[in-house]
Amino acid sequence: MASLSVRKIDDETLVQLRVRAARHGVSMEEEARRILKQAVAAPERLGDLAVRVFSPAYGGTELDLPEREVTEPLEFPR
Repeated sequence: MASLSVRKIDDETLVQLRVRAARHGVSMEEEARRILKQAVAAPERLGDLAVRVFSPAYGGTELDLPEREVTEPLEFPR
């Protein structure tokens, strides 16, 4: 496996990486690997993104949708 060194990372970015890694329970190196992998991965399909964002299985959000109104079809003169 290849290695990569990154120089000249500003202090604030390093702090944010450290915090993010701690939040995910991994090392800073592992967090950087995950970020890089996600950044170069193929974009998600829209349906997959919707499932990830809204599915309760993934901690998604339940939407409160308004009741649908039933309307009669329009009649056009002949």
